[in-house]
Amino acid sequence: MTKRNTQQRRHAIATLVQERGEVSVDELTRRFATSEVTIRKDLALLETGGLLLRRYGGAVALPSEMAVEPEVGQVSDRKLDIARAAAERIRDHNRIIIDSGTTTSSMIPLLGSKRGLVVMTNSLNVAAALRELENEPTLLMTGGTWDPHSESFQGQVAEQVLRSYDFDQLFVGADGIDLERGTTTFNELVGLSRVMAEVAREVIVMVESDKIGRRIPNLELPWHTIHTLITDEALPAESRDIIQAKGVTLICAPAGNDSARRK
Repeated sequence: MTKRNTQQRRHAIATLVQERGEVSVDELTRRFATSEVTIRKDLALLETGGLLLRRYGGAVALPSEMAVEPEVGQVSDRKLDIARAAAERIRDHNRIIIDSGTTTSSMIPLLGSKRGLVVMTNSLNVAAALRELENEPTLLMTGGTWDPHSESFQGQVAEQVLRSYDFDQLFVGADGIDLERGTTTFNELVGLSRVMAEVAREVIVMVESDKIGRRIPNLELPWHTIHTLITDEALPAESRDIIQAKGVTLICAPAGNDSARRK
């Protein structure tokens, strides 16, 4: 099954659920001549994307009160632009770390065509999404102590596990970007992020432009540990100049067209 056929099938499933309100796995298996495992993965990805709700034996349309408001859709589009630019930097057989967060996790559906990936994460949500990909990457978990604030594993055990490996790339988000200091966070637990940066050859920060210039007390990654920052086109020219002066590769992801977003 090619990536294009997979995208077309998922789009068709989402449309069918919207039109009929409810569909069953059995029906979809027959309709698309594929396995139940594949259909369940499709439904999981579509639910993650906010296009339907899974129910036992199938899926139903989203209730009207859960429909995405335009403002939320704009944010999601911006994250998708950043995610697309980030995914383009990943080569087959790369060993990568994906930190917890909504921006980093938005990249996962775009990894289905990558071959031989090894992915470490401290996030149960990221791990679950990776398991839904048709070309399942080798999945590594940090373990450690669960932190409900960041919804991720933290602590010394997680740090020790990370130091047992080396990686090509780290993909990490941020609550804010201090233009003088680096990435900042509301979470006081910053040790694991710093260890992630230590064991990766390229540290890639994924952050929306409206977070750049936001000063939060807790410094997470200083500029000298960051290689690449991926944001959107709305970043002001003055901020671009400051970031590039830090020696960081800056990528302002272009907005995707509507057809690309629907795939």
